[in-house]
Amino acid sequence: MALDRQQLQSIIKEFTVDAEQLREIAANFRQDLKLGLNDPKDSSLRMLRSYVGLPTGKETGEYLALDFGGTNVRVSRIKLQGAGRFEVTKKVGKPLIVPGEYDYVGVGSTSDQMFDFLAELIDEAIDKDHDTKFFLGHTFSFPSTQTDLYNAKLIIWTKEFATSGVEGEVVNDLLTEALKRRGIENIEPISVINDTVAVLLSAAYQKSDTYIGSIYATGQNNCYVESTINDPNNVGVGGMILNLESGGFMKLTPNRFDIEFDQSSEKPGEQRMEKMVSGRYMGELFGMALAELFNEEGEKYNFTSIDISSILMDDSVDGDRIAAIIKDKVNKDVDSEDAKKIKELAAAIVIRSARLVTASFVGIIWHRTGSGKINRQHIAVDGSVYEKMPLVKENINRALNELLGEEAKNIDTILDNGGSGLGAAISAAMAANHADK
Repeated sequence: MALDRQQLQSIIKEFTVDAEQLREIAANFRQDLKLGLNDPKDSSLRMLRSYVGLPTGKETGEYLALDFGGTNVRVSRIKLQGAGRFEVTKKVGKPLIVPGEYDYVGVGSTSDQMFDFLAELIDEAIDKDHDTKFFLGHTFSFPSTQTDLYNAKLIIWTKEFATSGVEGEVVNDLLTEALKRRGIENIEPISVINDTVAVLLSAAYQKSDTYIGSIYATGQNNCYVESTINDPNNVGVGGMILNLESGGFMKLTPNRFDIEFDQSSEKPGEQRMEKMVSGRYMGELFGMALAELFNEEGEKYNFTSIDISSILMDDSVDGDRIAAIIKDKVNKDVDSEDAKKIKELAAAIVIRSARLVTASFVGIIWHRTGSGKINRQHIAVDGSVYEKMPLVKENINRALNELLGEEAKNIDTILDNGGSGLGAAISAAMAANHADK
């Protein structure tokens, strides 16, 4: 069957964000920042304080970094050498769940089991050296409230975690107790940061003039340095990094596919931006739109962002790769013309994502700049969508040019895909230096 070109164009239009809409979204993001600084309850951005600012770039010494962002946990020993240089001297990692062997995240698992497992992994990273003093930085990528760089209290588990006895607790206290149970008295957990904050710290250590950090992968989030916050518990220079949890930004106009997907999602009415831009949801939206093109509206096609990436990378004349993906996923045969139409649909969804994310960047830049000139600066981004998805980087640049004009030349986005570990080590160094003063 030949896919209807007019119907396709109508669907693509629903996923199109024009220049005027883009500018309005950036302005709304800026407004939510301003509102959130006065009172987070008035904003759809969480404005979570990290209690850490920017590193000087002169931090030195060997630190432990615990990267706890999902079911795969990593511990690294990282030697900071100053001037943006570092060396990973040891790295170990294990999953928190191995089916048939153990499960520290499912229903029935406990905090003691989970944190004893982490302590064991840390012991392996230090080669069971229980004499040398180590400070530990902890990237903990779950919603938490903080009162300083050490005290991060888990609000609620996400990512299908169900371990009992952790919600409402200070995660560094649980880790310290587990280390003591193992007889490890020489390791001091000293800092906890979000993974987005870690990306910014990592990039800023290596490149000055970096003020915005972003995760653009399965989920999406931004953080930035707010120069107006002066808090006695803050560590670092230049102000305080605020974790926006920007996937929850709500001042966007969803199309009918977005609305339908949201209504059937785990948390209807939440995470609007994330559901419109992140890798986790792109495949779902693509499948819904494609089902309509195939006159099977309401069918659930099981596509992923990896499928979209593969479709966009097919530059052949006959679209064989696209046809193979469609055959595998929905058992339909498509010719070369239909393959081109399917690729156009995939492109529209990815381009919208890149433009919306860029609008959030520009909202932050406008907020930080005020009425002055935009200075030369970097935006640090980590994540598979930014790193690997075709069309993303060029459409970020295109949107920057649309919104900033000549000043867009002062902004560039840089990949920082090792930030979670390095950022944790840097935060530990900053906390240790602060404690010495």
